[in-house]
Amino acid sequence: MPRTHEPSTPPLPAEHLRVGDCLVDIPLREIRAPGARRPRRITPKAMGVLLVLVDHADRVVSRDALLAEVWPDTLPTDDVVTQAITQLRKAFDEDRGNPRYIETIAKNGYRLLAKVRWQVPETAAAGEAETPAAVDGFDASRFDASADPAEAFAAAPGARAAERIEPVPLPNQPRPRGTWRSIVGAVATVLLLVIALVWWSLARQAHAPGVAAAPVDPARVAGSPRPYRLITSMPGFEVQPTLSPDAALVAYVAIPEGQRGTAILVQTTDQTPPRQLTRPSGLAEDSYPAWSPDGRSIAFLRVDPARSCKVLLIAANGGAEREVGDCDPRNPPTFEWTPDGRGLIFGSMQTAQGMVGMRVLDLASGEWRAVPYRPGAGNLDLSPRFSPDGRWIVFLRNNPQGDFWRLPAEGGTAERLSQLSADVRGWDWLPDNRSILFGRMIDGDTRLFRLELETGQARDLGIESAQFPAVAASRPAAAFVQRKPYFGLFRVVLGDTSKGAVHVVDPLFPSSARDMLPAVAPDGRQIVFFSDRSGSNHLWWADLDQPDSLRMLQGVTPGTRYGASWSADSTRVTVVGPDQDGRNAVFEIVPASGRVTRLPVPVGEPIQAMQLPDPNRLLVLASAGDGRLRLSLFDRSASPWKLLAAVDDVSEGKADPAHNRLLFARQTQAGLWQADLSLTPASIRQIDDSEPVADRYRLWDVASATGELRYMDQQPTCLSLMRRIATPELPPSALCLDQSRRSAINGFSLSPRGDTVYLALAKWDGADIGYMDLPEEPKTFVPGWLN
Repeated sequence: MPRTHEPSTPPLPAEHLRVGDCLVDIPLREIRAPGARRPRRITPKAMGVLLVLVDHADRVVSRDALLAEVWPDTLPTDDVVTQAITQLRKAFDEDRGNPRYIETIAKNGYRLLAKVRWQVPETAAAGEAETPAAVDGFDASRFDASADPAEAFAAAPGARAAERIEPVPLPNQPRPRGTWRSIVGAVATVLLLVIALVWWSLARQAHAPGVAAAPVDPARVAGSPRPYRLITSMPGFEVQPTLSPDAALVAYVAIPEGQRGTAILVQTTDQTPPRQLTRPSGLAEDSYPAWSPDGRSIAFLRVDPARSCKVLLIAANGGAEREVGDCDPRNPPTFEWTPDGRGLIFGSMQTAQGMVGMRVLDLASGEWRAVPYRPGAGNLDLSPRFSPDGRWIVFLRNNPQGDFWRLPAEGGTAERLSQLSADVRGWDWLPDNRSILFGRMIDGDTRLFRLELETGQARDLGIESAQFPAVAASRPAAAFVQRKPYFGLFRVVLGDTSKGAVHVVDPLFPSSARDMLPAVAPDGRQIVFFSDRSGSNHLWWADLDQPDSLRMLQGVTPGTRYGASWSADSTRVTVVGPDQDGRNAVFEIVPASGRVTRLPVPVGEPIQAMQLPDPNRLLVLASAGDGRLRLSLFDRSASPWKLLAAVDDVSEGKADPAHNRLLFARQTQAGLWQADLSLTPASIRQIDDSEPVADRYRLWDVASATGELRYMDQQPTCLSLMRRIATPELPPSALCLDQSRRSAINGFSLSPRGDTVYLALAKWDGADIGYMDLPEEPKTFVPGWLN
């Protein structure tokens, strides 16, 4: 947001302002609309446009003036203004055709309609209370919360209502600061909101399985500053941070302006402009940077899709790159530096000899050596890291049902440290050598936790939408990713790609919430999907021929890892979600009546349930211990249910009625397998050895009437690329559904004949790097650290 950093720009009177009924957090670039479950993050340019409109509230600002102020010294198209205004309207929850916040003046520009009140801090408010009518030459009564809009923003002398409103120039004057009444009211509102959010966070934490709650006095939290700040603000997303040992610099992954693929960028841990460190060519992308212990080098991966994966080194201040190793482009590895800086330790990797356990790459010789331990058949040991004192290797086993394990640095027998069975999103050691910081997915949101290794107790840090933490080696500080993606449902009718058919991406059931995991019924008319449009995740149903039929199905809050499964007669759906005690259970819903039944599944920790053509049989994917997954076939006509067969090492399964078979992906290998519907061992065989890859194991589906197989891939030139997996009846093919929007990674749905795709596309998928100092010995309460 250039406006807030230019020397000529007067400082902002506050970090928050209220626009109409919406609260705007300027540093975080977030707008919270009334009734919204969470704030919406906007781009830096959209925030710049908003601040210009705030400067000239109730007056028209021309598009040229906005371009000159927000995009100085560049040559953007008019579309950038349109995109910024569209994003602001969505964040304000603006009703289409009935503007309450931003009005478009045809052939002129835009006007902010809502009243503006700056949320001045309490200390500043006290100093201004004696002279509320004059602040820096402004008439502050214009921004009084009780003032009528017509009086607060008076028309220019001599203007008539019927006259065309002309754009106004942008005068260089400070922003208004508000009156004592607006300030006191705003401070009270913020205090109440913070207290409510703290109690909500604690209640949510208390019901999260495997996470211990810690008592906190909400009065001590209210009014406290955030324990972190955001240090990046580029359009798009910044992910995978790594800190220099002294925490002075951060390297991360982003798409530089004007480029199509990701590269490594470096900047200070203040919000300063980054510099591009690496420059991949062609379709190659750079990712997973790791800072060396001496702070001089950065290791990273360069992946050219389906062609090559290289492990490279580069000096932290730039220069020539050096290739030190190879990897599988379909399954990029996880790695970290050894304490002496002479090697890199890698997690489980796919090699020519198959999947191998942790290994160390010697940077001088290029030789690999195995870590002396027994990984066990079928285990995936990821993200290994040496402890700060060099005595231990801690790693994550079998994510996304993952737990932390520990191994002596010289090798030996691994021991389990946690009982989380969690979807872990990145982790790192804390400097105390006794605890770690990790991200975890809970109820569709990612949060940061602190795990005490001695007790196995994990505590929520109270930071929403946070993941992939990185801790400095010689200073108690951490960087992390704050990501809040929002998805909308879309329908794409597929044409004959061999004849150059044009496809159209149409939105379904528009909303400002996160809609995902669509599942079309075998009759082709009904659809169910998951959405938080009601404030929390619920199952929604609609008749595709009657959009007005959309309604929420009460009685179950499904998990967001796997979608619903329809019965063959299209009358019932099964989903997995938490019960009253927070434990996963399988529920069956009849959409026509809304009836919900908890099924007596005789396994613990189910995560997916699949209907079969035989209504008396049900497939259940559940934990088999230590993060391993097992697919079990049950006869539900017996009481209790009878186990008929089981297959281990399955990550997702789907029935293919057209070919009377079951298709499934595995945890430890890329590709697709099949078995008959009785799971006969002799029927199990691999039918594709490349798709889906391990980290996109849910992005495939089969058409129930034709058996056509489709897979959602991603490339720099097309973020949502749909491939047809070859079958004896159909050749492979590819079609770019959307070049610039990513599909949700937890699945899509094909129509029964495979000619239509229903998928969730990112409406907004920005991510920023956060930074915070960590307390070395947090014996007293620190905001955001529950101890």
